[in-house]
Amino acid sequence: MDSRCSSLNRHETLAKLQAEQFDLLIVGGGITGAGIALDAASRGIKTALVEMQDFAAGTSSRSSKMIHGGLRYLKNMEIRLVAQVGRERAIVHENGPHVTTPEWMILPIYKNGSMGKFTTSIGLSLYDFLARVKKGERKSMLSKDKTLQMEPKFKQEGLLGGGRFVEYRSDDARLTIEVMKEAAAHGATVLNYTKVNAFIYDEAGQVIGVSANDQLNDQTIEIHAKKIVNAAGPWVDTLREKDNSLDQKQMHLTKGVHLIFDQSVFPLRQSIYFDTPDGRMVIAIPRDGKTYVGTTDTDYDKDLTHPRMTVEDLDYVIGAINYIFPNLQIQASDIESSWAGLRPLIHEVDKGLSEISRKDEIWESSSGLVTIAGGKLTGYRKMAETIVDLIASKLQAQSGQNFASCHTKNMPISGGHVGGSKKFKTFMKSKIEQGVALGLHRDIAYRLVKKYGSNIDKLYEIIQNEKEEATKFGLPVEVYAQVMYAITEEFVCTLVDFFWRRTGALLFDIDWVQTWKTAVTALMSEKLGWREEEQERFTMELEKHLHDVTAPVQ
Repeated sequence: MDSRCSSLNRHETLAKLQAEQFDLLIVGGGITGAGIALDAASRGIKTALVEMQDFAAGTSSRSSKMIHGGLRYLKNMEIRLVAQVGRERAIVHENGPHVTTPEWMILPIYKNGSMGKFTTSIGLSLYDFLARVKKGERKSMLSKDKTLQMEPKFKQEGLLGGGRFVEYRSDDARLTIEVMKEAAAHGATVLNYTKVNAFIYDEAGQVIGVSANDQLNDQTIEIHAKKIVNAAGPWVDTLREKDNSLDQKQMHLTKGVHLIFDQSVFPLRQSIYFDTPDGRMVIAIPRDGKTYVGTTDTDYDKDLTHPRMTVEDLDYVIGAINYIFPNLQIQASDIESSWAGLRPLIHEVDKGLSEISRKDEIWESSSGLVTIAGGKLTGYRKMAETIVDLIASKLQAQSGQNFASCHTKNMPISGGHVGGSKKFKTFMKSKIEQGVALGLHRDIAYRLVKKYGSNIDKLYEIIQNEKEEATKFGLPVEVYAQVMYAITEEFVCTLVDFFWRRTGALLFDIDWVQTWKTAVTALMSEKLGWREEEQERFTMELEKHLHDVTAPVQ
């Protein structure tokens, strides 16, 4: 067991955070913070990271779950952004092939649509060039008949053909967790449910630490570091207010909503990227027997912690579906689950929501607090490289320390140590056979290997050695193994941590959650030593999420 990632060692981690002085403290445990922690720790920078909720609980578990090259940004002529994130896609996939999968997309072309066949062909060719797309994944143009052959459910009226290109589907929350685990493996000290309440300053007014509260045990600690990075996503301005450095450059939060349907209701053969009547681009993606569709783009100024779909969001997405797939006649009652996430964009005067740039930006306050905001899931590694280059130069100027240059470009993340994407299929085949030999059904072995990658041996060890313990809790051994692995290796503290961010079941398999929630509660309660009131609180939190993902806010 790697104690650095175990929830059973939470008190020791809190004590370490309080006792030591760090070179770098990162506030925010989404993909941006995780990427910075990995880059910094792997260069030899003594790194700490705290997150007030669970890791990836904010935007990083609520995205479109695509490592995409920014095709939609071509519309806004953000050429540099398309080039950068397009090239990063292949790097993210290579370093974590278990959490990132190439996905062929079709962009249907309609008469009177925003893009014709010629402009679509030019746009996709430019996309291939800017993103340096490898030969086997470059775009092709399809006739109307070929487009309908690949996806028969399309509206036929006005259909001219389609463009076909590759994006990368990802599990955003698991990607974040795997990056965080790799950061811990390189020596970073990281902790979730630890909220920064105030900054600590020296006599010259320079920030040298934080006062933070353990949200689970209500313990307050101080953490000291030479440099502090604010990577809090939607909460960036909240921290800047605490630093008295909130100025004209402020965040503009917008909300994006996705709906999930069973494939029996929405039988989609092919991933789709399509224009809505109002000119937005929407995706529909088949995944694990479901189809999910999104996203919306609306201003948001309500609860940052629990954004939810509204009736308006619901009507918009269903309207978009029925516009392009009229024969399906999708209704609100067909929804199985949903999620809503916030985009922390940098405010730009006189620009519409869809026109605001998704590029990242870094700035420093007079106290020395470094803030990073904006950006995309796809670009997390490059964003981290840029900010750690800055931090390393400041640390060197401050204390004469020398640090290695960035080498995350060819660094597998946790679970990605499989010899690269080309060897992943062979790895999968071998490990699936191993799972079958342990008594697992082949489909279950496939899902476990795909989810955990090179960490599968740790789960197989639990499956092999703890069958009796699984039986004691009334759990199938593969469910028991996932819970135990999540507790001892993936920082899990609550039921929602497990059912949403570690397994994705709250979104993509609610029946599985309903089937095992009572037994999982008993197991986690015993292993984590929950008091009665804690068990009740975490159970109520899970039930609230089960309700909220299916019911819109009126």
